[in-house]
Amino acid sequence: MRASSSLDPIYHKALAGETPGHEQAMVLADAARDEPERLIEAAAKVRDAHRGRRVQICAIVNAKSGRCSEDCAFCAQSAHHRTAAPEHPFIGAKATAQAALRAREAGVSRFGIVTSGLRPTRAEFEELVEAVGMVRDMGLEPDVSVGLLDAGQLDRLRQAGLRRLHHNLETSAAFFPNVCTTHAYEDDVAVVRAALAMGVEVCSGGLFGLGESWGDRAELALTLAGLGVSSVPMNFLNPIPGTRLGERAVLSAGEAAAVIALFRLILPLACLRICGGREAVFGPDPALPLAAGADGLMVGDYLTTPGQRPAEALAALRRLGYQPT
Repeated sequence: MRASSSLDPIYHKALAGETPGHEQAMVLADAARDEPERLIEAAAKVRDAHRGRRVQICAIVNAKSGRCSEDCAFCAQSAHHRTAAPEHPFIGAKATAQAALRAREAGVSRFGIVTSGLRPTRAEFEELVEAVGMVRDMGLEPDVSVGLLDAGQLDRLRQAGLRRLHHNLETSAAFFPNVCTTHAYEDDVAVVRAALAMGVEVCSGGLFGLGESWGDRAELALTLAGLGVSSVPMNFLNPIPGTRLGERAVLSAGEAAAVIALFRLILPLACLRICGGREAVFGPDPALPLAAGADGLMVGDYLTTPGQRPAEALAALRRLGYQPT
C-alpha cells in the first residue's frame, strides 16, 4: 500500500496480528466499499504473513432438517417459511458416523454435525453425544452446530471429544432484529462466551447479503474479535424462494471478496472459512476468495443447497498452489 495511505497504520497493525479499534474498523469498512482492490491486495499479504498457503477444509452433515421454530429471514428450514427444503428428524449417531466416514475418505479432516431448531431435545442430545464420540474415534475433528446449549451440555460434548462449537452470530447486533425476532442476539453471544470459557474452540461468523451495511459487517468482525473467536465461517446469501429474502439479489463476486478482505484486516489471525453461497457468488473456482484473504473452505453439500465435491475443491486448491489441511 502507498506510504501516504491512511490505511497504512491499520495494515501494519494487521501484519502485527492486532485488531484495529472501532474508528479504524470503520475506516476499513469505507475502504471496502470505495476502494476494494486496495483492501483485497492488503488482505492477501496479511493472510500470507499469518496463515501462509495452507487452507483448512471442513464438511458438514445436515443431521436434522426443517421445521425450525426460529424465523431467520434467510433460512429455508424455518417453519415460518414455505420452501422445498428437506424435512427429516435427527438421523442418529450411526448415520452421522457413516457421513463422517465418507467425508474422511474424501480427504476432509474436520466434520460438523448440524441440526435445525433452537436447541436439541433430550433424546437428540444423547444421540449427539454418541455421534461426537464416534466421529472423534475415526480420527476426525468433530464440531457441532445445534443451537443454544447450556454449560452442562457443552461440558458433556467436550468430554465426548467435541473439538469446536459452531454458532453463527450472522450479523451485527443492530441489524439482527431485521434477520431474526424469535430469540435475542445476546442469547447467541452467551453460547459463544460459555463455550470459550470452558476451553472449547468456537467457530462463529455471519451471512452477508442480507441488506446489512458495511458498518454492520465491520461491527460483526469486531464483535467476533472481542469474543476471541478463532474460526470464522463466512456465508453469502443464496436466496431461497419462499423465504423472506427469497427475492434478494446475490452479492457480486467483487463485493463478496471485499467483505472477506475487511474481515481479514480486522481478524488477522483467525481462520476465515468460505462456506454457504460460495458457488453462487464465486463459482467453483476458489481463487478469488483465497486471494481476498480467506484460508478455509467448506466442501460438499451445505444444509439445503448443493456444494462443490471435495475432490474438485482439493484439486483446485493444489492447482492454485495451496496446501489443503
